Amino acid sequence: MSKSFITDLVSILFIGISFIVEPQYCDALLFTGLFALSGAITNQLAIHMLFEKVPFLYGSGVIEKNFDTFKSSIKNMIMEQFFTKEQLGKFFAQEEAKIDLVPLVESADFTPAFEALSKTVMESKFGGAVAMFGGEEALDGLREPFSKKLKSAVSTIVSSDAFKAQLDHHIQNSALSEDMIASVEGLITRRLEELTPKMVKELVQKLIKEHLGWLVVWGGVFGGLIGLVSSFFV
Repeated sequence: MSKSFITDLVSILFIGISFIVEPQYCDALLFTGLFALSGAITNQLAIHMLFEKVPFLYGSGVIEKNFDTFKSSIKNMIMEQFFTKEQLGKFFAQEEAKIDLVPLVESADFTPAFEALSKTVMESKFGGAVAMFGGEEALDGLREPFSKKLKSAVSTIVSSDAFKAQLDHHIQNSALSEDMIASVEGLITRRLEELTPKMVKELVQKLIKEHLGWLVVWGGVFGGLIGLVSSFFV
């Protein structure tokens, strides 16, 4: 049994008992039961009016009636709480600190760089002299030492504080944050467009009925107390 049903049942029992007890207790029990039932039913009706339109009751059905505002509020909350430019900037800065480019440099193939160097040498004014000693084949012996030296130099560069500072500055001032914000906002908008008023109503209704059952209980309790006090003055 739900909390609401139990509250209503207890209130009705107080009313019923008031007709069979001694006259001096009749008013106290009757008023307590009536006020408790009134408070419980009023709160039940208020919860019901959030989701269902009740004829002649202005303001009922507020969830469905304000569906578009509800969706807009969800989107604004998500964007303002989780996806501001400042928050994304902090996230990228934290992730950037974890980036280690040295393993990438070590595994990279520097053959194109050596071939470009070899071609440049052969096309320069020193090409003729090199051709006398075997041409490009004579330069092949430099391929491995060149790759090692270049890897070492690039690894030193990407590990330096200056490089990391420049990378951080680029991330902070690039359009990456704006692009991600726009993408996230578009995704949220598309997902919210899939929601229907009925889906939102059922979602919120289930949540409220699970967690606001005590609203009816306390309505009955305080209503009953008011009725009990009133019975001494009426």
